[in-house]
Amino acid sequence: MEKVVFDITSPEYRKDPYPVYAHFREHDPVHYFTFKGFQEEVPSWLITRYDDCVALLRDNRLTKDVNNIFSKEDLQKRSEDRDLAFLSEHMLMKDPPDHTRLRSLVHQVFTPRMIENLRTRIEEIADQLLDEMEKKSTGELLSDFAFPLPIIVISEMMGIPPEKREQFRIWSNALIDESNDESKIKDTQLKMKAFKNYIGELIKARREHPTDDVISGLVQAEENGEKLSEEELFSMLFLLIIAGHETTVNLIANGTLALLKHPDQFKRLKEQPELIGTAVEELLRFTNPVQITTQRWANEDFVFHGQPIKKGDGVWIAIGSANRDPAQFKKPEELDIGRTPNRHIAFGFGIHFCLGAPLARLEGQIALNALFKRFPHMELAIEEDQIKWRNASIFRGLVELPVRFS
Repeated sequence: MEKVVFDITSPEYRKDPYPVYAHFREHDPVHYFTFKGFQEEVPSWLITRYDDCVALLRDNRLTKDVNNIFSKEDLQKRSEDRDLAFLSEHMLMKDPPDHTRLRSLVHQVFTPRMIENLRTRIEEIADQLLDEMEKKSTGELLSDFAFPLPIIVISEMMGIPPEKREQFRIWSNALIDESNDESKIKDTQLKMKAFKNYIGELIKARREHPTDDVISGLVQAEENGEKLSEEELFSMLFLLIIAGHETTVNLIANGTLALLKHPDQFKRLKEQPELIGTAVEELLRFTNPVQITTQRWANEDFVFHGQPIKKGDGVWIAIGSANRDPAQFKKPEELDIGRTPNRHIAFGFGIHFCLGAPLARLEGQIALNALFKRFPHMELAIEEDQIKWRNASIFRGLVELPVRFS
């Protein structure tokens, strides 16, 4: 049997990670590998089976907080730039009780009712973008539609002016697109500092003149006498702005590509637009806008399926693999927009389940239905072998998606 290597930087994995996942699910479901982190090789484990992923997503033997694994002195030695430490102060990188406190404070502002009240505005934004696209016979779906829709929504929620929206794409791409090139790493650090400076200006402005937006809400949110610290505010706003649109961009673009490559399901959705709810859930499962959860580390030594996981080892939970596991899903390699039940874990599982899932689902449903209603004869404007995927280990997203409308 040919040896299969898990290498998230390889062109083959970027293009199609699913054969790699299938191999490890069958032959090595708790797979040992090393990953370069903190400038050195970190012993790590890739978890690929659905049941194992779900079990470890709620296992308190794993931690999200680097401070539980490394001392402050060690972190200072290992980190290139402590000025960017704010990037790990949000709730995705914390355990209870810190995680509980942060999530409850954010939930005061980011409520399901607030999200549902955005429906009409999201529909308006989608129609406006489609009006512009309709003036042309071809388009690039990411820049014309998939990116601007969620970034306009999150920007309006935050009270961020329109002229800054393109800058957020630059900052987001800098953080998510990975590189080992030293000059690019330095450039990313500079962009993240610029991002932090801008967030600092927003926080200062909302403290002095509160408005009816998410930033003002987070500045004022309080529970049991506690508010978000300055670093926590920076980090939470970073999380909401970057993660708050990145998943939806990939859902819309990846979902469109999947449907164009499966004309029977594309035809089915156009004929039965009421299936949009189950269709979005299936596109989340099938395309996996997020491939691997954010990093976890073993908080103690333990044995998992016979493998000796040591304290400090990295644990990579491949939700993209779990969502294609035949032990959980019937015919998982097939796209079925009417699939039910569909217990995918595209938004995670347990206490770290994505707080923005309702918004991503709402935007995805509105965007895709509006897109295909307006352009029912849409097709790819490039050959399938010309499709390029971004250099990212957590997110799975396209570089571009050229399409024709007739």
